Amino acid sequence: MRQDKPVSISLLIAVATLVAYLAGFWFTSLFPGYLPKIGALWSAISAIVVTQITRQETFSSASLRILGSAIGAFTGAFYLSLLPFHPVGMAAAIFVTVLLCLTVKIPGHARLAAITVIVVMVTASLDPRLNPGLNALLRFTESFIGTAVAVAISFVWHGRADHAAHSDNRH
Repeated sequence: MRQDKPVSISLLIAVATLVAYLAGFWFTSLFPGYLPKIGALWSAISAIVVTQITRQETFSSASLRILGSAIGAFTGAFYLSLLPFHPVGMAAAIFVTVLLCLTVKIPGHARLAAITVIVVMVTASLDPRLNPGLNALLRFTESFIGTAVAVAISFVWHGRADHAAHSDNRH
């Protein structure tokens, strides 16, 4: 590993996080009352989770993030459309979410799906007037925003690094 690699990866993650935070804040601001800072936070977390050391690992992580977020958002919305937030209900929704992921043979998605359930449900607990479906859709979209930012920046970033490494090999 080249000596500047830790600095480069650290900068990549910081840049992806910043861009995702700003994009998530802007997007969620379009929906009055739906907590733009939560949208910014969730987008930024997604960028951190998805950004990996290589382009290939980032793409792989992105698919886990998107499908896991979709499953978790759906489960959280379904629960909240029937019952108000309660910690025991949250645990039950997580149980169902993980069980669903394991049953359909996508165990790698279970953790991210469970995390999304928590975000959807805790956000709803902050303001019970939020529409469960729109709240879940926003959390999924914010996750998608962070994922897309991470993939795009990683694609450019790693492409630049690959080009520099290729140039170094010619000398």
